[in-house]
Amino acid sequence: MRHGKKNNHLGRTDSHRKAMLANMASSLIKHKRITTTLAKAKVLRMYVEPMITKSKTDTTHSRRIVFSYLQDKETVTELFRDIAAKVANRPGGYTRIIKLNNRLGDNAEMALIELVDYNEVYGKEADSAEKKTTRRGRSKGKKTDAPAAEATPATTTEAPAAETATEVEGEQA
Repeated sequence: MRHGKKNNHLGRTDSHRKAMLANMASSLIKHKRITTTLAKAKVLRMYVEPMITKSKTDTTHSRRIVFSYLQDKETVTELFRDIAAKVANRPGGYTRIIKLNNRLGDNAEMALIELVDYNEVYGKEADSAEKKTTRRGRSKGKKTDAPAAEATPATTTEAPAAETATEVEGEQA
């Protein structure tokens, strides 16, 4: 029975698993998104999110703790400088796992794990959805505006603009 055993060992020894997760976490921090198997992505999420929480407090002690997990100076620097500033007001949930198609070779479930604040695609869709306003049904004000718009032909509004343009050009010459 597996009572109280919450971490997936991924079929690896302890040292191999720690090295693999450190490398995957470094790649995630550097590239902001990586593609891996679903099981590894779920384990990586539990591994990297506490480190991102630690990076919010930029002290020597928290830097040393994160470095003991990652073993890469550039990654630690980027985590504390860039990523910590972006996730400062987020209370958790720094990563997102998106399921992909199964791998062709062995039919393994694949997933894309990414940092939430660095995805431009979802932010743009949310902005465009807010701008778009659609109405269902007919509004009462539109019924009275339509005949007034048809009564004024477009040529009458364009002609005075063209005359004033030629008058301005004649004055400049």
